[in-house]
Amino acid sequence: MRLYESQRGRWIGGLLIILVIYTAFYLCFVEQDVMWIPRKIRHVIKFVTTVSVYLLGTLHLGRIEDRWMSYLWHFIHLSLLTIITGVGLYDWAFGMVSEQVKDMTWTMQEFLISPVLYVGMGILNRRLNPDPKL
Repeated sequence: MRLYESQRGRWIGGLLIILVIYTAFYLCFVEQDVMWIPRKIRHVIKFVTTVSVYLLGTLHLGRIEDRWMSYLWHFIHLSLLTIITGVGLYDWAFGMVSEQVKDMTWTMQEFLISPVLYVGMGILNRRLNPDPKL
């Protein structure tokens, strides 16, 4: 049986790909001294990484029968992405934002690209659904 033939296999495949993206981002971008990269390029890298995880989760969760997981995924990602994008656009247009705002947006962005949300939704599904497919 191929990995993506079952609901559980599709979910695990999505988790593995999110783990790879998160690990690569963290090792190549966070753990390195990237201050030589212009600030706007760093914004674009973070945004593209976050949108990639969102689209990947949408692809994998969108084909799972438990629709609420997909709706929750969209709601959380689109809400936080809107906030992060607004702060980023402000930063581009008017200059640097405060350290507190940077920390807040960094925390939101890291939450969105980490596998925590994806795993949490899987655990919640197993607890709430008497006959989980995952």
